[in-house]
Amino acid sequence: MAPRILLARHGQTEWSLAGKHTGRTDIPLLEEGRHGAKLLGERLHRAPFDGLPGVEVRTSPLARARETCDLAGFGDRASTWDTLMECDYGAHEGLTPAEIQAVRPGWLLWRDGAPEGESLAELSARADEVVAWARSADRDVLVFAHGHILRSIGARWLGFPVGFGAQLRLNPTSVSVLGWAYDEPAIENWNDVGHLAG
Repeated sequence: MAPRILLARHGQTEWSLAGKHTGRTDIPLLEEGRHGAKLLGERLHRAPFDGLPGVEVRTSPLARARETCDLAGFGDRASTWDTLMECDYGAHEGLTPAEIQAVRPGWLLWRDGAPEGESLAELSARADEVVAWARSADRDVLVFAHGHILRSIGARWLGFPVGFGAQLRLNPTSVSVLGWAYDEPAIENWNDVGHLAG
């Protein structure tokens, strides 16, 4: 079996709802986020996933990801992994894109990195570590993490520079599947939030 990686973004928080860059600040889930996490869990326990028997589960140590993992029903199978923490936004932590653009017109995280925070090279190295781990054995993996690190993992899985993550939109409580097509890394499903309509 060629290994796949399933990416679960954490549920809605006050800052994600407001569009604020939420890196290492430990923001809790909103009630909407908790409800979405339960719906995500129900989705992953139905066909075609069927609870993902044999999957290896890891989660970011930040509360919003860990709680999403727990509420989705995978907390007892998960280990925390600092590599899955969100990008360190440095001086831009807690700011909206509009607030950042007011002081740095034209700024783009995927091109310019985060001042006083994590460089794109550091973000790419963390994404590469996750991809290497996911491909290391014949079993699927499931990770619970955050928007920018998951988009970075998507870019690196496909072999693109980490900046390609700018083209990979990812909503709260979404699930994505990265796998293979014709022996090449491929996107099987991306930014799926169909379970939230239930």
